Amino acid sequence: MATPAQGEPFAEAADEAVQIAAMSVRLVMAVADAVRRHQQRRKKGGEEELPSAGEAVEDAQAALKDSLPQDISVALTAGADWPQLAQQLMALKKAGVDLEQLLPRVGDIAVTVRDQVIANGMLVARERAGAWERTLRETLPAGPVREAILSSPTWPDIAATMARLDERGVDVRRILAFAHDEGLGVDHAVAKTLVAGGAPTTSRDAMLSYGPLTDGLDIPKDLDLGDRTRAFRQLSISPYENEGFVRLVKETMPDREREVSLMVMAKQWPLVAARMAKMESEGKPVKEHLAGLVKDSSWERGQGQLGSRLALATAKVLSHPPGEVPPAGQLKVSTRAARSQSPTVGPAKARVSKGSAPAGPGVAAHRQAGSGVKQAKTR
Repeated sequence: MATPAQGEPFAEAADEAVQIAAMSVRLVMAVADAVRRHQQRRKKGGEEELPSAGEAVEDAQAALKDSLPQDISVALTAGADWPQLAQQLMALKKAGVDLEQLLPRVGDIAVTVRDQVIANGMLVARERAGAWERTLRETLPAGPVREAILSSPTWPDIAATMARLDERGVDVRRILAFAHDEGLGVDHAVAKTLVAGGAPTTSRDAMLSYGPLTDGLDIPKDLDLGDRTRAFRQLSISPYENEGFVRLVKETMPDREREVSLMVMAKQWPLVAARMAKMESEGKPVKEHLAGLVKDSSWERGQGQLGSRLALATAKVLSHPPGEVPPAGQLKVSTRAARSQSPTVGPAKARVSKGSAPAGPGVAAHRQAGSGVKQAKTR
């Protein structure tokens, strides 16, 4: 995901963190000033007058220069209450407080607050972006448009925009469906201009994956499992989601951490994660299905790499009732999966029976007449 410096929403979040850090400085100084006033009332029967604002501002700016980070210092001096804060600082100095000792400690507190706010904001942003990646997976078919959205440098901004629209009651899924059709037109037009050829041919990874690993999944014909980052992007799996799926398997097999790590590193893992994501979107208990791995030890023996065997076994238990041991046997190519990924019937098109009208070129199966666009709001 993007850093706070990339994109308007993240820049706003970073600015907010600095403002909150400045607020923490004001809080500490207000407490220190209250203690000064209280002590003077007790010892002298009254408070000493504050220095003039003009003199205090100039002296306070010099005191802050080497004690606080520049961004926090600028936020403080730009505030409407800066003259009052400057007077408090100079009053503390006049009362005997060593600002060269106090201000660096205050600066450390402010930096901690700023960094904590930024970290929390990034975590929330990742969670929200992950939720919108799930929305893309559920709304848009695998293909060039969906991958273009997720691979765009402006994806964090796109996700933030969708979140703002959703908060205002706008049907974001409907907009995405329209944008998908328009995006296909743009993709074809640009490809034609660049002489990029026609529709992409089915990749070797997609062909070799036909079977239990992909049966029922929406995968692009140009699936690239050799590039893991791109594979997750093509399958609309966010890093946050992937971490959660890895954690689920580790919790299911606590004594097999090495084997689980080998599976996660295996080439087939993105497809296993995609199946878990699909099950979660359908409300199915992924963890209960994974419990079948404890009963099925057939993956420990056989040909091929251990991680790949465990990935295939995991795909099998995810496709069977929770806790049930899938029947043993040779994995076969799924004709349904192969047919759905064929050059003539891509993942973004539905097979049309005789006598029924096609939904139109490039329209996803789940968006044909009668299915409609989901109206559920996604946060």
